[in-house]
Amino acid sequence: MTLRFSVLASGSTGNAIYVETNKQRLLIDAGLSGKKMDELFTHINRDPKELDGILVSHEHSDHIKGVGVFARKHKLPIYANQLTWQAMDGQLGTIPVEQKFTLGTGEVKTFGDLDVETFGVSHDAAEPMFFCFHHEGKKLVLATDMGYVSERIKGTIRDADMYIFESNHDLNMLRMGRYPWNVKRRILSDVGHVSNEDAALALSEVIGDRTSRIYLAHLSLDNNMKDLARLSVEQVLKQEGMAVGEQFELYDTDPHTPTALAVVS
Repeated sequence: MTLRFSVLASGSTGNAIYVETNKQRLLIDAGLSGKKMDELFTHINRDPKELDGILVSHEHSDHIKGVGVFARKHKLPIYANQLTWQAMDGQLGTIPVEQKFTLGTGEVKTFGDLDVETFGVSHDAAEPMFFCFHHEGKKLVLATDMGYVSERIKGTIRDADMYIFESNHDLNMLRMGRYPWNVKRRILSDVGHVSNEDAALALSEVIGDRTSRIYLAHLSLDNNMKDLARLSVEQVLKQEGMAVGEQFELYDTDPHTPTALAVVS
């Protein structure tokens, strides 16, 4: 039995993650148009009609833009916690009641042969949550949209086989950039986003002996670059004594192009 995933899209313009086992296929968030979501699935040779559901992390548009139209087109159940349902209800259009399900924060829900563990994060949304996926002893963590990485989160995500982890901005680019100060303050706050350096420091505390890959995700279009994020994270991890490139590898994600389907091993 195998756990696989693709980061279909990741960044400030839209986010979507695909996770599958031999028996289950789940989409996490759909922050791009329904048409673009269909196109992303063709890149990984998967049919959206075979999905078993959509999990929603929180109601921000870069995570739910395509959820309503995509779910209606492919007749997919949607799972979100109660406060997120309330916050996004007017943004999705009409969703048939038989497609609406509640998935609570701090809950573990079993989808066939895949266990999904949810955990709360600090972000300026109604009740944002992200996910650990467990299958046959393998663990995949999806953790973005965090103002900071709490000790509780570190305990939940520690020693995963693979991580999809927020590395949103470079501090200098953000501070010197074109954003108005109130937006910069929001990003830098405890309910904003994690910087490259803070991502690396948090990762240095949770990476375990079995960790093999880390995908740097949710990069800001204006305040980060792939090479800069990867080099910044690598530098901090090496300073913390981590064997980057030997024990585990760092991978990029893209706002438009899916990563190749990867086996969690």
